[in-house]
Amino acid sequence: MLKITEILMDYEKEQTGMDHMPQLGWKLESDGRNIQQEAYELDIALDQDFCDCVYRSGKVMENASAQIMVKNISLKSMTKYFVRVKVWAGKEESCWAETFFVTGILNTQEWKALFITAENDEDAANSKGTYVRKDFCVNGKVKEAFVCTTALGLYNFYINGKKVGQDELTPGWTSYRKHLCYQTYEVTDCLKQGENAMGAILAAGWYKGKMGFDGLANTRNHYGDRTAFLARMAVRYEDGREEIFVTDTSWTGEDAPVIFAEIYDGEVYDARKEIPGWAEPGSNGGNWRAVSAVDYDMNVLTAQGSGKVREMDEVPAKRIFTTPEGDTVIDFGQNMTGHIRVHARGKAGDVIELHCFEVLDAKGNVYLDNLRGAKEAMKYTFAREEEISYAPSFTFMGFQYAKIVSFPGKPEVENFTAYTLHTKMEKTGSFECSNQDLNQLAHNILWGLKGNFVDVPTDCPQRNERLGWTGDAQIFCRTACFLMNTYSFYRKWLRDVEADQTPEGGVAHVVPDIITGNTGADWLLQQGSHSAAAWADVAVINPWTMYLTYGDKEILRLQYQSMKGWIDFMKDHSVDYIWNYKLQFGDWVALDAEEGSYFGATPNDLTCTAYFAYSTQLFVKIAEILGRTEDVKAYSELHKKIVEKFQKTFFDRNGVMTAQTQTAHIVALYFGLVPEKYREKTVNGLLKLLDKEDGHLVTGFVGTPYFCHALSQNGHVKEAYDLLLKDDFPSWLYQVKMGATTVWEHWDGIKPDGTMWSPDMNSFNHYAYGAIGEWMVRVAAGIEIDEKNPGYKHTVIYPRFGGNLGWLKAEYKSVYGPVKAFWEDQGEKAVLHVSVPANTTATICLDRAKKVTEADGLEFIQCEGYMKAETGSGDYRFVFEK
Repeated sequence: MLKITEILMDYEKEQTGMDHMPQLGWKLESDGRNIQQEAYELDIALDQDFCDCVYRSGKVMENASAQIMVKNISLKSMTKYFVRVKVWAGKEESCWAETFFVTGILNTQEWKALFITAENDEDAANSKGTYVRKDFCVNGKVKEAFVCTTALGLYNFYINGKKVGQDELTPGWTSYRKHLCYQTYEVTDCLKQGENAMGAILAAGWYKGKMGFDGLANTRNHYGDRTAFLARMAVRYEDGREEIFVTDTSWTGEDAPVIFAEIYDGEVYDARKEIPGWAEPGSNGGNWRAVSAVDYDMNVLTAQGSGKVREMDEVPAKRIFTTPEGDTVIDFGQNMTGHIRVHARGKAGDVIELHCFEVLDAKGNVYLDNLRGAKEAMKYTFAREEEISYAPSFTFMGFQYAKIVSFPGKPEVENFTAYTLHTKMEKTGSFECSNQDLNQLAHNILWGLKGNFVDVPTDCPQRNERLGWTGDAQIFCRTACFLMNTYSFYRKWLRDVEADQTPEGGVAHVVPDIITGNTGADWLLQQGSHSAAAWADVAVINPWTMYLTYGDKEILRLQYQSMKGWIDFMKDHSVDYIWNYKLQFGDWVALDAEEGSYFGATPNDLTCTAYFAYSTQLFVKIAEILGRTEDVKAYSELHKKIVEKFQKTFFDRNGVMTAQTQTAHIVALYFGLVPEKYREKTVNGLLKLLDKEDGHLVTGFVGTPYFCHALSQNGHVKEAYDLLLKDDFPSWLYQVKMGATTVWEHWDGIKPDGTMWSPDMNSFNHYAYGAIGEWMVRVAAGIEIDEKNPGYKHTVIYPRFGGNLGWLKAEYKSVYGPVKAFWEDQGEKAVLHVSVPANTTATICLDRAKKVTEADGLEFIQCEGYMKAETGSGDYRFVFEK
């Protein structure tokens, strides 16, 4: 049976608030094999019955089921569009599958609204919350209603006393002066005939709150010094009328019961300051005052159809215990990012106060030093005797534990439930094997992603930093794209990468960039705020990775000038094709660094030039994909010259690398910079350096992500597994053995004796080294993208056995459907199960196979070290001797 299981719009199942016609795609399911779509039919309409169609494709004789670009369609603002698709494959015809999307505001001039604030100039130094509100009248029976909202700061929007939508921390963090997202909601069911009210609670957030880290003195008001709210509501009546309601100076404002809210320091809520019914019509409580307008460039507003932050996981408290120092502490059993919801009964004036933190010290006491200046506190004061349920709205914490400072009565685990907060992304990848430590590592990698993908890819979620460091985002991108549907997340953030580029094309260390022009007393950042190799290369590597994962050329088109600008920046600042520039992080926090230094031993000239070559090579591929023939020619020549210079500079006359570090050998091998005649010597050099460390890595941010790849790509799968499975310091599994539930910033964040690495930079939720997840999927599980047919249109399934694993399985939910690999190693015999989605093909490779005893209808041919076969879609099982 042939059926469409999902329709995707810009790779998401839901899109509310689009400012463009989304790309369309669909997933097919069939119980047959070798299913190839032969044709499709696509309709788009203004009604669910598809009588009022704005687009009819007719029967299109194509097998494309992704990246369908509908052209010549004129969309209207704040309108719901219904979509339906059916397909044909062989003699089968599917039923119609349906979905819908909603547009936002397609023309800036349509807003006709003002950013309004209840704050004044004196509020620049505070972090209080404010209300803004307005009564309005609905004059007739409502057919449909939509609202577009955003803020300078954070906001929650209400109609008739109820919060609209489930989003949190809206509108997120962008380079506000150049790019600000707005959210769109359907509010038909929120309205009633007659009198209504709408309003918002505003807080400082990233916009005017304290942001930075110690060296930046946690400065505030990076983008402005007054919070403000913007809204436009379109109400359409059954009789055909439309009425527009907007924010303007007729609204009123008042202080909210959120008397303090900051990203780093938490939230203080005083229920005694609540105004009952403040967002309901006719409210007469409070001392409401006139609001004022805030000037803002409306042209930087963009619609956000998906990819907003939500409460995602519910994590009940596991235990409450008393520390040796006498503190009462809640343990949630999992390091996470989010907030705690407290259910409690108290009386007027009672206070609930919790301080969140990540780990206990060696003696089992509360450990706060690694939070640096961050408070991570929440405080609630009761207005009256009652039972309450409270969670902070305008902050987030990185924590596993919470110290109870005050609580009415005896706290029980039932009083506390944690909720993770991160961008709403579908989980697309899974990994499991016979080694429980590796399973825990896979868990830690996933939770590291959850903890740091809070609207932007932060480095850490707990201390007074939480910035969008580009290096972390770059090295983890391939792993992230496997684990979660990150398309909307990265597409939004990459817009800010481009927005914050220098006129020359330099790429900021952190995006959004709050460092440039604000380095404060930080000794490191005074040397430069942008354009570090491996960090700035995010401008090229992340769009390329998204293209591989989704098969999406659109992201390449959108980011093309940004990518080109970055390559040109390196070219213009290189000297005879050796690239280096101001502050370089190099192989950051590598263990071969000098005592007391964060900088690894690999020379910056080498790492910078290696990335110069790598990004240029990727850019050539991208230019070729997009048909930019002039750029293909020019940058191919540039790449050739960089490689030649690299080889002349960093290999001596005997073919030995001049830098005798693990990372130097790794990047040379993985980036294709080794002269072929020296490849074996370079591989052996890496093996010697590995052996010198008793099989341990001493690499940092640059070398670690590619170490296992450099080994396995050069015939040393065993050594790659050995490296992965080390469980003493330094190794991935050392952290697992020490009880980690996320990935740490440092290999020995907690030392074997329980003492800590230096508290100034010791995050226990720092996803960067989780980049090993990419190797676990691409090599151990063997699920590999075919670069010539990306998006898993053609998949190479080639799992490598090793590590004494008895079995291993992984699955990825591609834009075409699930790709699965499950292998069992039975000694001289092995079994491989695979699933290939409909409308795709695959190459199946059997590692070390000598004879296939059960081929499941496929014809395998012998290759060096493996056997392979080509196949179409379906579920298969193979048994072979090795």
